[in-house]
Amino acid sequence: MSNQSIAILFFTAIVVSSGAFGQTDFTLDLFNQSIQSNCAYCHGGDEPAGNLVLEPLDSIETISDQVDQWLKVLHRVEAREMPPKFVPALDDEHRSELTHWLKQAIDEMVCGDAQVPGPAPVRRLNRNEYAATIRDLLGIHFNAGHDLPEDGAGGAGFDNAAETLFISPVHLERYFEAAREALDYAVADAGARRLLFIAQPGDSLSETDAARTILERFASRAFRRPVKEDELQPLLALFQAAFKRDGSFEEAVLYAMRAVLISPNFLFLIETPNTTSMVRPVNDYELACRLSYFLWSSMPDDELFALAKNQELHRAGVLEEQIDRMLSEPSIGRRSRSLEDLKSQEFAQNFVSQWLGTRELGRNLKPDQRLFKQYNQDLEASMRYEPVYFFHRIVDENLSLLNLIDSDFTYVSERLARLYGIDKQVEVNNQQMNFIHLPAGSHRGGVMTMAGVLAVSSYPHRTSPVLRGKWVLDSLLGTPPPPPPPNVPPLPEVDDQPTPTTVRERLTQHRQNPVCASCHDRIDPIGFGLENFDAIGRWRTEDHGKRIDASGTLPDGRTFDGPEELRKVLMDNKDLFIRNLTVKMMSYALGRGLTLEDQCTVDMIVETLQSNDYKARTLIAEIVKSIPFRYRRAHEAPVGYGDDVVVLSD
Repeated sequence: MSNQSIAILFFTAIVVSSGAFGQTDFTLDLFNQSIQSNCAYCHGGDEPAGNLVLEPLDSIETISDQVDQWLKVLHRVEAREMPPKFVPALDDEHRSELTHWLKQAIDEMVCGDAQVPGPAPVRRLNRNEYAATIRDLLGIHFNAGHDLPEDGAGGAGFDNAAETLFISPVHLERYFEAAREALDYAVADAGARRLLFIAQPGDSLSETDAARTILERFASRAFRRPVKEDELQPLLALFQAAFKRDGSFEEAVLYAMRAVLISPNFLFLIETPNTTSMVRPVNDYELACRLSYFLWSSMPDDELFALAKNQELHRAGVLEEQIDRMLSEPSIGRRSRSLEDLKSQEFAQNFVSQWLGTRELGRNLKPDQRLFKQYNQDLEASMRYEPVYFFHRIVDENLSLLNLIDSDFTYVSERLARLYGIDKQVEVNNQQMNFIHLPAGSHRGGVMTMAGVLAVSSYPHRTSPVLRGKWVLDSLLGTPPPPPPPNVPPLPEVDDQPTPTTVRERLTQHRQNPVCASCHDRIDPIGFGLENFDAIGRWRTEDHGKRIDASGTLPDGRTFDGPEELRKVLMDNKDLFIRNLTVKMMSYALGRGLTLEDQCTVDMIVETLQSNDYKARTLIAEIVKSIPFRYRRAHEAPVGYGDDVVVLSD
């Protein structure tokens, strides 16, 4: 957060604590009086704090020009991170009045009378989406994306963000090879072969006519919409040239199919541009793609294609039915409803592992096996899968999303149960992930106390209250601390100390620097609450022979001790958590970072969740039914909605 944002928060908090926001006749004059009396001392004169000068405002529009800063103010106040202890405290009534006033002001300035869809940029299929699409298009169990370059993260931290999905010469080279390998694999599989070669030349069907039948269906499925005649003709020309050269009907068809698999219409998600000055709904094929790549990371199936063809997908009842179906649809050749066999496993895996950061375990982050001998590949896999299975159950059973903060269940393997010290209290099936009710005294519950999360928010050789506190603020609450200032010395290690010291003791010394303390007072207490868990998530009571102090004091003066009480603190901030989760999932669903206008939709979804017991499928359904998900913005500044606006109804 910038110094200016913090300053705005300070004077806002002081205004509220003085009672101004509680008055029904709050005016700009009162606002200016508060600035003059409460803020000028620090933010006036020749050396204002944070280089921010606060002067009386000529009009309310001066504030409206900084809406993004006010959003940060709102979220920090909601999180009770501000005002700090040395500023007059906000009681619950004043805090509620402040946040309510800010929300109304922002809604009026940004949202107006209607939601506005954000941009819908053309984006490339990421590596996971490419592999899943090839799998479903050809009907094969083959990872065609295994040799593609890894994708970077953008938007809210996901690798399906359009802003980072560029294409390079390496991609082009690998796509050629992947298309050949995938089709070779398919023609060697009897079931996939029947799916591809739906026609054969014969007495009443020429080679070209048979090729047209095959390629028209194949290209339509690959392009995820009906193929146009001017797109089909070049494919037939490729077939004819190859057939003339080799005389093999099958090889000539495969040659044209390879061209389909390296076409931009396959490799990119491309939608029809909106050239009007009106907000327009995406067409049904485009909506089917948005839905399938959100929940499956893959192409639409035959049912979605059929609904799109009949222009039925925009109906609210149909959309909700499809969401339920898609979250329970088995993968190719599977009949079970276990996580491994559901197509929605892609959603659980891709969303959760990136949101929580657990995908990095074993890739860019690995605990030191010399120090943690219990850690091995089997345990690592269990640590990665626990939050995925856990999240999937919440969605599958339509449970409250607040289970992500605190729950009485989880999934463990035998090794993970042993790591948690509960292997004598629960029954597990070897290395399979087993659903269990957490026994009393386990110290577990919610994602924050899962071993995979605790490991990726630690260093390979020790815990880090700083990393863990930052992880909670960023991943759970959506209020990340600013980056550290340059040239900050690292925390001394134990070997550098004359006598062994705990991490907490070393951090206390580190925070004696006022520059460091300004951020660490916000970060460290949360991390201290998790210090009973070591760098791989085992419970412990001592650090270097000294009893662990897991207590913490938050900036607003609230105190807690240990993970159980820390979870209660997070539950007090449940709406901030739910809002952050909504932002994350909506960014993932749209494949881009959110705009300021998208925040209006986020607010509406959060309100719906509050009135529906925070149910998981409510969040998914509200994202799918939202204006940003179903519409394209106007070519120019929107002046209204077109005549073909689709009202969600049955």
